[in-house]
Amino acid sequence: MNKLGFIAILCAVLWACGEKPKAINNTTSEKEAPKPARVERPNFDADSAYAFIEKQVNFGPRVPNTESHRKTGKYLANKLGSYGFNIIEQKAKVTAFNGVSLDMTNIIGEYLPEKNNRVLLFAHWDTRPFADQDTKDKNKPIDGANDGASGVGVLLEIARQIQIEQPSIGVDIIFFDAEDYGQPSGGMTPPKPGTWCLGSQYWGANPHKANYSANYGILLDMVGAKDAFFTKESISMYYAPHIVNKVWKNARDLGHGKHFVFQETQHVGDDDHVYVNKLMKIPSIDIIQYDPSTGAFGKHWHTHDDNMSIIDKSTIRAVGETVLATVLAESK
Repeated sequence: MNKLGFIAILCAVLWACGEKPKAINNTTSEKEAPKPARVERPNFDADSAYAFIEKQVNFGPRVPNTESHRKTGKYLANKLGSYGFNIIEQKAKVTAFNGVSLDMTNIIGEYLPEKNNRVLLFAHWDTRPFADQDTKDKNKPIDGANDGASGVGVLLEIARQIQIEQPSIGVDIIFFDAEDYGQPSGGMTPPKPGTWCLGSQYWGANPHKANYSANYGILLDMVGAKDAFFTKESISMYYAPHIVNKVWKNARDLGHGKHFVFQETQHVGDDDHVYVNKLMKIPSIDIIQYDPSTGAFGKHWHTHDDNMSIIDKSTIRAVGETVLATVLAESK
């Protein structure tokens, strides 16, 4: 995730209209509008998701062109496939901001691929090749426990539960590669556009299926840190406010209001949902940590402090239950 200085401005007027309920027995009484159903709490195992996160971190930094990256990619494809998802590995060469050619792999899992009614869930699985926000060892890669492994770990557990629950809606899970190899900010070189999210940019231009579409998408990015909370960021509210409101309501109904805050904040970076929205026209949102003390991400962002010590099971549970409940509700 890249921290940028832009504000997405949304000017829209939403009109709601409805028909009056008919009178009962020719009286003036009217039926009270039914209250929206509360979402059911799903079975989501935070211990399992935590183990998936830890497994990735134990491979080492998942930087493209490294052995730890290749081993992790093989593990993720096999694990997602073991839960009944049809696996497509989209391999390509992309060029980083510094001219380095990167071997990247987008890992795509399809559940009920024959269904037209679909939901897309995604996260990035690569890690930052340098700790440019740290004060020490700035040129060494980071563990990326939160920024990288957490979203993938939660989605693997969701995939495991989908195999058990067998919802009737189609679900696609994509682990995008080369998200975090973007140009560092504050250097002598003028910033180049589009250096982040190379995997989602490639997929958006070359979808794994012709005419692919989904009802909506949910991105999980940095969703595992202790006491993390998630605001309604502006890019999500611009493209898919109805999905944001649905997900945040589900979180509140499940008792996760501590983490899912009903507050709108400025988007502070270039993330995968931007390209899913722009290139694929799939209304997509970003569940991403916001830290009011920094006005952006957590203090561990792109530092060596992004390790397993900051990962918290209560945060994982809040995100996992909320997203899984949202998906399962589509089958009702």
